[in-house]
Amino acid sequence: MIRAFQWDLARQVERTDFLLAQLPRYAAWGYQELHLHLEDAVHYPSLPGIARADAYTHRELETLVTAAGRVGIKVVPIVNLLGHTQYLIKHPDLRDLNEVRAPDGSALERGQICPLHPRTLEIAEKLLRDLAPFCTAGRVHVGLDESFLLGRHPLSQAEIARIGLAGHFAAYVQRLHGLAANLGLRLGLWADLLALLPQAIPLLPRGLAAYDWYYHAFRRHPRMELYNFAEYDLVPALCAQDAGYWGCPMNGAFRHEPLPLFGDRLGNLRAWWDRCRRIGAEGFLVTSWEPGRLALEMTTVMDAAAACLWLDPGLTDHTAMLAKGFERVFGRTGAREAARAALRADEHPFAGYARWEINDRWTGTVPAEGTAFWRREARFFNRMGKLRLPEPFAASAAFRHYLAERDVFVRQAAQGVFRLRRLLSKRASVTYYVTLLGEQAAAFGQMLRAGRKAARRMWVRTRNPQVRGPNELMLDADEARLREWQRWLSACRRKPALAFGATPVCGAWQLQLIVHNFAPALQKAVVEQQESDGRWSEISARFTIDFRTLAARPATRIKRSLAVPVTSPETRLRIAVRGLGQVGISHANLTNGITTLDGGRKMIRLGTPAPRQGFPEIDWTVNQGEFYPAFRG
Repeated sequence: MIRAFQWDLARQVERTDFLLAQLPRYAAWGYQELHLHLEDAVHYPSLPGIARADAYTHRELETLVTAAGRVGIKVVPIVNLLGHTQYLIKHPDLRDLNEVRAPDGSALERGQICPLHPRTLEIAEKLLRDLAPFCTAGRVHVGLDESFLLGRHPLSQAEIARIGLAGHFAAYVQRLHGLAANLGLRLGLWADLLALLPQAIPLLPRGLAAYDWYYHAFRRHPRMELYNFAEYDLVPALCAQDAGYWGCPMNGAFRHEPLPLFGDRLGNLRAWWDRCRRIGAEGFLVTSWEPGRLALEMTTVMDAAAACLWLDPGLTDHTAMLAKGFERVFGRTGAREAARAALRADEHPFAGYARWEINDRWTGTVPAEGTAFWRREARFFNRMGKLRLPEPFAASAAFRHYLAERDVFVRQAAQGVFRLRRLLSKRASVTYYVTLLGEQAAAFGQMLRAGRKAARRMWVRTRNPQVRGPNELMLDADEARLREWQRWLSACRRKPALAFGATPVCGAWQLQLIVHNFAPALQKAVVEQQESDGRWSEISARFTIDFRTLAARPATRIKRSLAVPVTSPETRLRIAVRGLGQVGISHANLTNGITTLDGGRKMIRLGTPAPRQGFPEIDWTVNQGEFYPAFRG
């Protein structure tokens, strides 16, 4: 079984010197192949203008691939050629490749390429030809994952009417297979669309490499999130097509997480390794995605820990495996302590959209919930910062401490507004309390500066120091919100009645409710308000995806608070679900901190059960279920 790892360079460029230094280590850990996810992170001589400003030159990519070959590691470039092709569509000359069209037939600015566009194969051939010299493993991976817009173009719809969606997809794979074969390469693709379109498998060319991915622990078979985490098994059908089967866990974090959930990742690695050995898989690929908010060396630790699966098969305990990973990357001293700290940090995950919402707005808290939970989290990461940890881990813990302190501060500020309102309603003086809130804001400014230092430390170890990473850009937004809050406090000191209006940390009124994610799939909870002309406009939306193994099952008891600022209790509101699956809504109320209007405590189910088969029809503009709360005092 081939043992492989992946670098996602498409989301941010890593310094070449760092990457080159890692290759001998990966070879020593028993890795045999490197998959490179590139998109516009490399210059394509045949398609000038596609690469972004900081992309790797062909010479730099050649240096990397040559160095990998010297230590026995072969390379498989990943060239997305269906979904995740915004890197092509963004270019005005290639915009018309888009599957998605406006009502007048023109191509929209975002989407994915159309398999039947007259120029699609021409562009695909140029991309593949430019990267063929770097396909030292004899394969090229063309992605094709998460292509949920498949079949929207008029040309696609006409073919689907004749041969079906599965035939449409398989025919495109056949054409890409032909392009790769002309270059002497074997074609690889992600297998999620094969799970959604199993009728396509018998129509595929023989001998493909199919990469099956799923990023949570499982017992025997992986699960499909879109089908409410129902199990599926592609192996029998793929074997009938003589396809090579690859199992693909993930080493890092999801989206905005600054640290991996180490226990979840180890469980995912073990589940795939056991499955791959059991079925005789062709390969085992440890993928890496969107690491820009991480210190990259923390994913390297996970890759090193994964090597225990073949180097130290007797090590099954998570602490022991992770300690070995830290030892391989940073040396033996303190490795076990670092492993224990990492697994304890899992108890305080910054995971899921409910947690990440604060990155975009500070007006979404529920002041009545208090701050005890968030203070415990802040104390934990403060103590963690006093441990002797490897530098990238210490910097990550320091940044995580900032995020915890931000959660405390924003909730404390919203509580402060509610208290100001109560004091003013009793005609009490608020000068002292406004001053106290100002002092808390100044103290948080110190925390923000510490967060900046931590984010910079995380970034510069492996990336261009002249570039500012996504964590630093997020901190810019936090600093702007802090200044807005401080200006508001200054104005409120002069005119206390401002406290009754909208503020930088809460609305004049706050809609509060609980979202029950009892049957996880691909749902979005939406809050809309009715405008004076009768139209409904979206004022808040949140995906319910939790990105944790405990949420990756057909039935859960996950509950998350949702709060949305509202102008007036007279505003007519509705709560809806979009996407695939159901959510529950309970404990809806409207409050301004003085008066609370009850909209119902009983849980109401919205939406319809997620499908268990078929290609999903997802329209994020259409409500699948609605609830109109009636608020009463």
